[in-house]
Amino acid sequence: MLAKNEILERIRADGVVPILRTPTANDALEMAEALRHAGMRSIEIPLTVPGALEAITELAGSWSPDLLVGAGSVLQIDQAMAVAKAGATFLVMPVFDAAVVAYCRANGLACFPGALTANEIYTAWRAGADVVKVFPASAVGGPQYIKAIKAPLPHIELMPTGGVTVENAADFIAAGAFALGVGGDLTDMTALRSGRRDVIAARASAFLQTVREARAQRASTAIAPY
Repeated sequence: MLAKNEILERIRADGVVPILRTPTANDALEMAEALRHAGMRSIEIPLTVPGALEAITELAGSWSPDLLVGAGSVLQIDQAMAVAKAGATFLVMPVFDAAVVAYCRANGLACFPGALTANEIYTAWRAGADVVKVFPASAVGGPQYIKAIKAPLPHIELMPTGGVTVENAADFIAAGAFALGVGGDLTDMTALRSGRRDVIAARASAFLQTVREARAQRASTAIAPY
């Protein structure tokens, strides 16, 4: 099993976590394959997908070790234990649950609990969150909200999720996002079902390129410390 710092660094390096909220587990497996070939190195399978545990087990056990497999929509400790047994290396939650965060810390799993307000975000981080998932980011101002939160809390890593698109990805990165949780704008089921994996690959490449360019731009405009 990878060390947690390596898991986090690989997620940060790509800056995009595709959320495979697909109708079936088989769809999730096919989408994961398409995204992996397009250069994505991490994927999240929400537990709301029928057969999610089986899909996580297959991806984690028999696929390329270059692919990080995470579980999403984790709500309670028994689910955390189940996805860890299935081979997930990071857990993503729509809410904050102290018991799940504690379990992740005790077992070397990266944990991304969900929060929205400054108080919720700080509480999750203080409890041991590695990265706080800000959800739903687009409903409260998108990139400007992330920028506002990072101003007083620059030490807390944030992953905005909900309404992230290739059009606003650069703004989220510029605002200080650690990585982006991306669903429907990346996981095109129509393209998958029609055999157009090239469409999925092009979208994935666009996301990765946008994140790289936004980070380079941010680094070039940063004020050097005295």
